[in-house]
Amino acid sequence: MKRIRIEEMIREREMTINIETTIKKAEIEINNYLDSNLKNDKIDQQSYDQAKKYTLAYLKKWLLDPNIDRLSPNLKAGILEALEQEKWADIVNAFRKDMSFGTGGIRGLMASDKESIIKLKEEGIDAKILKGPNTLNNLVLLIASAGVAKFGKDKGFNKIVIGYDSRIRGFDFAKCIAELFLGFGFTVFLFDAPCPYPEVTFAIPHEKIKADVGILISASHNDYRYNGYKLSCSNGSQFDPEQRDEMYKNYILHTTTDDIKLLSLTDAPKGKIIFLGGEKKLDTFDYFGHEHSIIDIHKAHREHIKTFLLQEQNTEKKLNIAYCAFHGAGIVAVPRLLRELSFKNVKTITKNGLSELNGLFPSFQSEPGREQQPDPGDPRAAKVAVNAFIEEYPGEWENIDILIGTDPDADRCGVVVKVPDDQRFLYNNRDYALLAADDMWALLMWYRLKFDKTIDPEKTFIALSTTTTDSIVKLILKHGIGVVKTWVGFASLSAAIRDTWEKKLPRGLVEGKKNPSDLLCNMFVQETINMNNGKRQYNLGAIEQSNGFSILGFPPNDPFSLGVKGHVRDKDGTFAAVLIAEIAEWAKQNGTTLFELIDKNIYLDPDIGLFVNYYEPDPLDGEYPGIEGDRIKKSILSKTLELSKSALAGTLEIGGLPVKSAVIYRTGKYDHIYTPSKDFQFPDEGVRFYFDSERLNHLIVRPSGTTNSLRFHIQLHSTINEYNLIDKKKALRQRARKIADHIRELVGAPRNSELI
Repeated sequence: MKRIRIEEMIREREMTINIETTIKKAEIEINNYLDSNLKNDKIDQQSYDQAKKYTLAYLKKWLLDPNIDRLSPNLKAGILEALEQEKWADIVNAFRKDMSFGTGGIRGLMASDKESIIKLKEEGIDAKILKGPNTLNNLVLLIASAGVAKFGKDKGFNKIVIGYDSRIRGFDFAKCIAELFLGFGFTVFLFDAPCPYPEVTFAIPHEKIKADVGILISASHNDYRYNGYKLSCSNGSQFDPEQRDEMYKNYILHTTTDDIKLLSLTDAPKGKIIFLGGEKKLDTFDYFGHEHSIIDIHKAHREHIKTFLLQEQNTEKKLNIAYCAFHGAGIVAVPRLLRELSFKNVKTITKNGLSELNGLFPSFQSEPGREQQPDPGDPRAAKVAVNAFIEEYPGEWENIDILIGTDPDADRCGVVVKVPDDQRFLYNNRDYALLAADDMWALLMWYRLKFDKTIDPEKTFIALSTTTTDSIVKLILKHGIGVVKTWVGFASLSAAIRDTWEKKLPRGLVEGKKNPSDLLCNMFVQETINMNNGKRQYNLGAIEQSNGFSILGFPPNDPFSLGVKGHVRDKDGTFAAVLIAEIAEWAKQNGTTLFELIDKNIYLDPDIGLFVNYYEPDPLDGEYPGIEGDRIKKSILSKTLELSKSALAGTLEIGGLPVKSAVIYRTGKYDHIYTPSKDFQFPDEGVRFYFDSERLNHLIVRPSGTTNSLRFHIQLHSTINEYNLIDKKKALRQRARKIADHIRELVGAPRNSELI
């Protein structure tokens, strides 16, 4: 026995020497790569300095960490293979920094190449591929989760809900994290199948669970190369930035592999692992000896959603619905919910594997630089779904009234509608269009105001993100209801609603500030309108332009519950799908359509008018890759900030329109990632350019906080009548495209030729 141990020590010593030799060679090549790219202006100085500081240090740390051999036996082999193959760009990008930890959790590339993702799918989460602190992998998730667990134990947390969607090896990542929280003494509630994110946010505060925290393994609508997890607090909302910062700075940053403790599901004591699923156990799932501990959370979520419907539920519906899950977790939840509500004519799209829980998302095109995302709010995704339906159900497309789509974790909902003959030229002569989320939510608000007789306007308010259409604002104000505008993301929406409930909502904000000279905006709120001195307590809607919606209701009975008569505190695509189907059914019964309802009741309402809200991502898919992407993103933002100075000087014109004013939105929430300097301060909520004094016509250039991507949001408004509606639509759409083209030219963002 002693001789065997000596031999093991000799092998370990030899491996350490070999690794040290490899690192010395890598140091030369990595420095050459960084120096060359800085000299050729492919990376910026800040990213260069960061990469110089951390790449080799992290590389050596991972290769010499003995804990990794126990936690992930093939991890070092994958790194060494990349070093042998001299993949210096990939190595730098994997080790130049820690993966960003945002308000909603952690998300990033598992690998940049499809070959590695396929290997991960086939071999498991310990597959021999290149991994580092800046890629999403089992070790990164364990370290981050150990930080969350330590934070939780210090706060008195003892229960966690863990779910996963259809991403590559989602269950394996979830199991890995579940075993970590078991190791820290938590009671773990683990889903027994891929689940919608809204079911996680619903389960956390559920009366049978009352968990302290929740995690969903998901990268939402990003392409197949990404993964991560969404993090929720005890009421189902995302953690506030203050809590997130404390968790990250005081715990996760100081967590190492020494802190990782694991207890297998099989060895978990009785009652410490409880499964969430349906009314009975699944024959295809291994419950690790705990099959008698199952809570039917699916039914509870469905029954809760049904309480929000305004029409008779048991009457058989005539609406013809096509449904597309885009390879995601809505594939069971949405059709089942629609059937239970007597929508009998639902055809699920299965062609090209669209109904399969396949994290490679095979129905989407996949080529370098064009990794299309399964996003139900993307017109290209709508085209994929429509074409698949037509191929799968020959001759049936003419009978379909709406097509509903949800993304892989089913928190986003997109709706395709039929277009009247006289407006099809606006949609490349197609007979269908993806309904803009802005219009979809405006119609939803109109419908609920029409039929929900329990609404008291004096007590009611909505919350919507600052990129969401002002048509909703005008509609709401017409009915005497209050408005809270927040920054982008349901963390801000939920926090602002909570502050409204607790009568802590900041007042007197203009563009997120109390005074124009303030350096930073309010953390959550951009503006409040008609809020009746804090008397409003019922939230009629929490609304995001990015296809996200919920209703949070009245204040909860305690801080760990949903609002009274309220739904989950994050977006729910299954919920939105049912609410929209109800409106479409009512429209059909009354001889009209969703498209026509919007024209008549939103655009042609003289108190609202025509709003064209146009959106483009930059780049079209994913992000600008790697360390070079850092430079591209910062360059675009720097040019945008310079344009704001020209706007304030009155010398700027974009797309043929003079810019009247500009404002920089900066809360400082990502200063831990983008260190402020005298030359560059990260405008985390974007820069807005106004084309009019009423602030109804504008352009927003908004960066992502955690990826190298940006968004262009354009809103144009016009008063119209029934005779010029179509012409005005055409003119404003053309103007919006012209503005988008010109701002891209001004800031150096390449044109997205594939946008349709």
